[in-house]
Amino acid sequence: MRFRSYRVGRPLSDLVENFWLCDGYVSPHLRERIFPSGTFELVFNLRDGDLRIYRARHPDRCTRLPGAVVSGPYGGYFVTDRAAEASLMAVHFKPGGAFPFLGLAANELLDTHVSLQDIWGRSALEIRERISTERTDARRLQILQDALLSRLVHRPERHPAVLSALEYLRHDPSRAVVGKLAGEVGLSNRRFIDVFNFEVGVKPKLFVRIQRFQRVLQQVHRLPLVDWAELALKQGYFDQSHLIRDFVAFSGISPADYLRRLHDLRKDGTHPIKFNHLPLAG
Repeated sequence: MRFRSYRVGRPLSDLVENFWLCDGYVSPHLRERIFPSGTFELVFNLRDGDLRIYRARHPDRCTRLPGAVVSGPYGGYFVTDRAAEASLMAVHFKPGGAFPFLGLAANELLDTHVSLQDIWGRSALEIRERISTERTDARRLQILQDALLSRLVHRPERHPAVLSALEYLRHDPSRAVVGKLAGEVGLSNRRFIDVFNFEVGVKPKLFVRIQRFQRVLQQVHRLPLVDWAELALKQGYFDQSHLIRDFVAFSGISPADYLRRLHDLRKDGTHPIKFNHLPLAG
């Protein structure tokens, strides 16, 4: 498998975390569970075929989408079909970064995937076709970068309160309280929640919980041994039980079960595409 992650320059770097490319991914696991990140992705299937999404509530019901897809922010996990994803290219947006490219409220895409064609029209399929026919990463990146830049000409203004709140959360996430955030940006609680939800796609309280869960995942991947009680306190949970409840809510499994699965995958030489992906047996 070949996996590459690429940073972009300004002005896209204000909105985009990275572009990533995965090619030749072959796994004995049929599906992959993807945990929430509170952000958007544009995903392009570089080979013929669609993308298949399974929701946590309906694990046997598959949603099939054409090869250019918008993945909205999720409040829980969803599952993808690995057989349809041998070669992918994606744009991973920063929190709130997808809003200028959507032409609609970000929260309209909460807990859902939609065809990019439904938002960008015919050009979405043209972009996918152009990327798919290229053989060099540099050309693929340039095509996708140009497509995004062309849509920034008439981008909507982002609310300064949302930008300020996201910056605060980036520097001091463990003590974030919605009321305090609203006060910091000079808005009432209700108004702050509305504008944050409109641009980011999830309400601030849920966003804070998801970001905390993401930091736990990152630490688990880095630490040789995990002291859950210590990790809970460092990441701003009340106690270990609080961490466990959120972990189950977002991943569908307990922290202990997650560690066991991660150990088994590493033992078998299987590596997830990204740290918030979990290959599933069967």
